[in-house]
Amino acid sequence: MNAKEIASLIGCSVRTLHHYDQIGLLIPHRNGLNGYREYSEEDIDRLQQILFFRQCGFTLFKIKELLNNSNFNRIEAYEIQRKALEYEKMRIERMLKLLDKTLSSTKQGGKLTMKEKLQDFDLNNNPYEEEAIRIWGKAKVEESKRFIADKSSKEQDAITEGMDRLFKDLALVSEEMPESIVAQEAMEKMYTYMNANFGYHYSYEAFGNLGKMYIEDERFTKNVDKYGEGLSLFLSEAMRIYADNKQK
Repeated sequence: MNAKEIASLIGCSVRTLHHYDQIGLLIPHRNGLNGYREYSEEDIDRLQQILFFRQCGFTLFKIKELLNNSNFNRIEAYEIQRKALEYEKMRIERMLKLLDKTLSSTKQGGKLTMKEKLQDFDLNNNPYEEEAIRIWGKAKVEESKRFIADKSSKEQDAITEGMDRLFKDLALVSEEMPESIVAQEAMEKMYTYMNANFGYHYSYEAFGNLGKMYIEDERFTKNVDKYGEGLSLFLSEAMRIYADNKQK
């Protein structure tokens, strides 16, 4: 199928598909004679995954990261997507009930309490987005472990010593505000060091998610906080701010 045919099927512009190609999200084969994009069945399967994730509220950046993960599993993705859409369905149903209640009260001259006006709103992210990140995000940690395990004892010692120095330096700035220039310069050094030494390139989003693991996984918390009480919490927030700023 060509881009025009697909765009007609799913109700998007050809430009949207071209954008997916340009950002490396969906790269179809090019016809050698005319250079036109031609989509295989495998491309269509990937596009379906992209569209499901989009309906679940995932950003293109997150979708690309998940689909390109070496541990990505299509069956697991379908299951998460279904749960995410069920969650969204329930959220919309709550909003409709609140809207009907508000409309009826307004027409009849009634008045809802402040709690009634707000209690059914849920502005948090869909929790199944976090589930997807946790499932496939773990692969990054495992990939780094394998990379280090393949090194010689001398090389492993050098990485360990480097990490020890890094976290000692980070502990020195942990009294700063996470959004401060000093803290964010430290995050830049941390991001650069980890991408240079762990055999895996962390995207900005993956770096921010790693910070979450520092406080969500007690093993990480224990290892980080040995350099200073509360360091894991400081790093989690500072890494999130760093990642958010870099993605703007």
